[in-house]
Order: sequence, then C-alpha cells, then structure tokens
Amino acid sequence: MSETTVAIVGAGPSGLMAAQTLLAAGCRVDIYDAMPSVGRKFLLAGRGGLNLTHSEASDRFLSRYGSRQAQVAKWLNQFDANALRQWAHDLGIETFVGSSGRVFPKEMKAAPLLRAWLHRLREMGLRVHVRHVWRGWSEQGDLLFDSPQGQVTARPDATVLAMGGASWPRLGSDGAWKPLLAQKGVQTAQLLPSNCGFECGWSEHFIERYAGQPLKSVALAQELEGNDAEPVFRRGECMLTEQGLEGGAVYALSAGLRDAILATGRATLLVDLLPDRSLDFVREQVEWPRGSRSMSSHLQSRLGIKGVKAGLLRECVSADDFRNPDALARAIKRLPIVLLAMRPIEEAISTAGGVGFDALDERQMLSAMPGVFCAGEMLDWEAPTGGYLLTACFASGVAAGRGVLEWLAANKPESRAEANRQ
Repeated sequence: MSETTVAIVGAGPSGLMAAQTLLAAGCRVDIYDAMPSVGRKFLLAGRGGLNLTHSEASDRFLSRYGSRQAQVAKWLNQFDANALRQWAHDLGIETFVGSSGRVFPKEMKAAPLLRAWLHRLREMGLRVHVRHVWRGWSEQGDLLFDSPQGQVTARPDATVLAMGGASWPRLGSDGAWKPLLAQKGVQTAQLLPSNCGFECGWSEHFIERYAGQPLKSVALAQELEGNDAEPVFRRGECMLTEQGLEGGAVYALSAGLRDAILATGRATLLVDLLPDRSLDFVREQVEWPRGSRSMSSHLQSRLGIKGVKAGLLRECVSADDFRNPDALARAIKRLPIVLLAMRPIEEAISTAGGVGFDALDERQMLSAMPGVFCAGEMLDWEAPTGGYLLTACFASGVAAGRGVLEWLAANKPESRAEANRQ
C-alpha cells in the first residue's frame, strides 16, 4: 500500500491520529489545515492544564457519552483511555492521575506533547499543508483548497474529513464544511453549543457585586420538568458572569439544559449551596433563635453562608420565602436558577450536531461519498469536559484511519481487477 495516498482535512487530534494510523500502515498522507499552524484548538484547550483523559472505570466512562454511547463504544474499543496514556508515554510524555481522577501530562501543557507528536509524524512521512482552506470538490472530484499560492487541488485515493464543529471559529472550527457536504447530499444536524455557558437575566445590583466571582463548594442538578425522578446533584464549581453562569459544573449538565431551553424556552438549574449538610440540619440552623440579628447575619453565623452564596439567595429567593424558615432552608439545599438561553456557539468549548451516524457506514465512510470518511467533533455526538471529549476525538481518528485501510484493501485497483476476473 506504499503508493496509496490519503488526504486528511483538519489537523486537530482526530485528524492527526487518523494520519498516524494510516502512516503506520504505509500510506502516503497529506494533512491540510486552514490555520497557520496545526493543533491550535488543542493547544488552547491545554492552556490551563491539558486534561488528556480520565481514569474512571470503562462502564462509567462510556456513560458520559449519553445517547451516543453505542457509537462511541466502537471507537473506544479500538483506542481507550489506557491506550491514550500509553500513546503519550511512547512519545516521552509522562502522565499522572489527579485527585479528581482526571489524567494530565506531567508538565500539564499541551505544547510539549504536540511537538513530540508532530516530530514523530514527520519522521513517519507526514506532509503538512497549513493555510489551506478547504473549498469542497471540483467537477472532476478533486479536493479544492485556497492557499497562499492560489487554488490547489488534490486527488487522493481516500479522504478523511476532521474539521471540528463550530466552537472557537477563530481557531479554525467554523462549520463551513456543512454546505459543502450538503451539496453532495449529506444531511447534517444543526450545530449546537455544548459545554457552554448560560444566560440568567441577573439584576443590575447582582451583576455589579458578584459578576466574575466563583461559586465553590456547591452541587448542581437540572430540574426535570414533569418527571418524578429525583435530580442527581454533582459536586463542582462554576463562575458567575454578567450574563449568567459558566464553568465545569455547568458544562457537565449543558446538554440537558440546552435541550430544555430549545424545547420550552427555559431550563431550571438547582444549586445545593451546602452539599455537606442535610436539609434537616440546615432547617434546624435556620430556625435557631437569632434575636436581633438580621437573617443574613444569622445565616453567616450558623451556616457560613456569605458572599456570593448569600447574594444568590437574595437574587433567587422571594422576600416571602426569605422570611419563611422552612422555605429558606429548602432553597439553600435546592436553589432554583432559571436559565433563559445558551451563550453563543462561538464561546462554547465544543458542539453537538453535525454529520449523523446514519450517514456513515460501519467504517465511518459517508454512504453518499465512497472513499470519504469523517472523524472527530464534526460528527453528531458530544461529551463533557474532563478528558471524555478529547479521548473520543483521538479514538474516532484511529477508527476512521482503520476504516480507510479496510476500504482501501477492498477497493485498490488490484483488488477490483481480481474481483472482475472472478
């Protein structure tokens, strides 16, 4: 297969991993990216400490992919969290498990890993073409790119599309591929923000006092309208913004909150301000005689509620409920915050929507376009931060690369000639 050529469009984790898989099998691989350098979103994602994957048990790990568990499981069966850590180690990047179970490179940065990876890929023969903006196909079926040298074309034996979703468009993921695929009869789902912030409609007073402050030592859950099931609270922290809320604990719930807003125009986030205390304990402390002290002073003294937590209570609890000890205790353990909208998709960490799995065969090849494969975030799946999103991106690249190899093995010229003779 040394004469076989494959083009990969998009040089993020999924595209680069597809390239490695194909290079290892002897293919000649060209990778194209619109940006001046590769892996830009990957580098930014690791700016505050690259969360490479997660160490939790495989069944719980898989549950993070929601309605796409079955599809993502096929990727992870080929390249799971342990394989990802071993791959990093083979590049000379040591990893460790943090107290939360998340896995990080020892240096905590994405740049050393990306440099080592690109060095390895170039040694394997990868040819990198930056500042090449994909414009679809010519009438003859060639790939078209706008480059600094003008329009260039390529006619590979197979193509892998790995161009991401539509979050952080300044880094290259702008969703511009959707109409290009639509022209070829490939239907895609609307791209939606995932791992995103939400808008709440805070009062001006609240914004002036608390915007930009973190909300720590809390637990969050989505209130399930018309559902008798008890909400499942998750510990974490988030950030209060002028518009609403963002941060890891909110991102973990973003899919359900987003879908509720799209369906009804609003969603309710429940906040347990004291997750280490029971409702009975909180009620007892609220009802404790407070004498001449204000309720705010009383809550600070008996329960340690002050600052942003006290501000949230005032913002979200009615005056009547604030004066009612039982209602106030319940609010402390289950404070409802109404979310009115998602923040723009450009601000989201990732996206949902894109190429549906029903448009692909079992090799991740587009049914409408033989020889064209898809990988990564441009497919219709989503996952929370914490290593799950990145792991699946890597794994989908491996799966797409292997899908290409399987298809080429059955469709290279000598295979077709043999089939015709039979």
